[in-house]
Amino acid sequence: MPLFGKKTPHTIAYDPERQQPAVRKSICTGEMTVGFVDKKTGKFQDLALVDAAGLEEFRRATGAEHLREIY
Repeated sequence: MPLFGKKTPHTIAYDPERQQPAVRKSICTGEMTVGFVDKKTGKFQDLALVDAAGLEEFRRATGAEHLREIY
């Protein structure tokens, strides 16, 4: 058994029928928060503060090609 194994890809479970992956960006500070937008109500549910690398990881984890941007 190797000491350092391969990392398994992290996935985030969500309901694509009800939720859409999104990133909320601050115009003033550039701060980015990832989460999901409820398609019915339009309410944003935040998940975590991220940087550019975290944003790409969130995109891969959700399997989304494009994230909705909210300002």
